[in-house]
Amino acid sequence: MAHIELTADTLTVHVEGLNRLLALKSRLEVPLAHVRHAEVGGPSSPGGLRAPGTRIPGVISAGTFHVDYRKVFWDVRDPAKAVVIDLSGADFDQLVVEVDDPQAVAASIRAALR
Repeated sequence: MAHIELTADTLTVHVEGLNRLLALKSRLEVPLAHVRHAEVGGPSSPGGLRAPGTRIPGVISAGTFHVDYRKVFWDVRDPAKAVVIDLSGADFDQLVVEVDDPQAVAASIRAALR
């Protein structure tokens, strides 16, 4: 699971617990200017090539995945709690992270973009 922190100009994803080890990342920081959109839900698994990270089907997808020439960061155990954050001009093209309240997180990201 992850915790998302928003400031006036930055979106920071804090990867929590054992997922830090499985994702091989503890934190991702993205300038808010590179965030394009946020929505609840998305694919149930990343597909593509895992490098580096962990994928145990039906259990967890965590780390960096390369899908159709796109670099996507995943930290998801329960896809129903996932938020998909589309980026442009950042290290990643998309972030897919599990949070406690996906509706509230997606709404707060969209509000920060206005």
